Amino acid sequence: MDEYKKVAPSDRKTGRCQPLAQRHDIPGLGPLDITGEARRGRLLLSHGAGAGQDSPFMQRLREALAVLGVQTLSFEFAYMQRMREEGRRRPPPRVETLVDEFARWRDSLSRGAPGPLWLGGKSMGGRVASLLAARDGADGLALCGYPFHPPRKPESLRLDHWPRLSCPTLVIQGTRDAFGTRDEVTGYALPDAAELHWLEDGDHDWKPRRASGRDQDGLIEEGARAIAEAIGRHASGDGEWPSE
Repeated sequence: MDEYKKVAPSDRKTGRCQPLAQRHDIPGLGPLDITGEARRGRLLLSHGAGAGQDSPFMQRLREALAVLGVQTLSFEFAYMQRMREEGRRRPPPRVETLVDEFARWRDSLSRGAPGPLWLGGKSMGGRVASLLAARDGADGLALCGYPFHPPRKPESLRLDHWPRLSCPTLVIQGTRDAFGTRDEVTGYALPDAAELHWLEDGDHDWKPRRASGRDQDGLIEEGARAIAEAIGRHASGDGEWPSE
């Protein structure tokens, strides 16, 4: 088990140190990074199609969630692990393959662990998590920048499985997200389980325009608060995950 070094306050605009993460090797699956303590809950977190868990977005999101008492268990799909080994980019496999892979991670990390385990991810990772939840059920979903449709193809919706979602489903979406803007998404017929939290002026990576007076760090912290609050609201009530 390896530990990442703490980030000095001068290295981050927030002035905080990055919570210490622990790395474990899960046999047959690969590396798993565990960040934070599960004071409020746990989130199995996957990445987007083109960037892994070391992207600035994913790092900042895990840090913000740890501060709020949400422990993240973050992994990379096998194709991303292979990209690192080969040093070259490659496209993800068929989404059905990723759903089965996500299920193996979930099953491995659910054995003997206390409390609920929410599933989630950035963009493609969130879509995969939602497909798994529609197929097998889940304790909850946290979808960060859901790809409702490909950019400039609003007719190609990725919502066929959404009527089968019955677990608490939180979507944190920038109002300017090219994969689903607020104007577009408010016209969709989403299931009762779905809740939308809009990040004003954010794009697909939750970056606002400079003229908005906001910054990406602030929107990531807002998104993390929405996730932590959702997990707290839907806790079982048995005292496992107390609200802060």
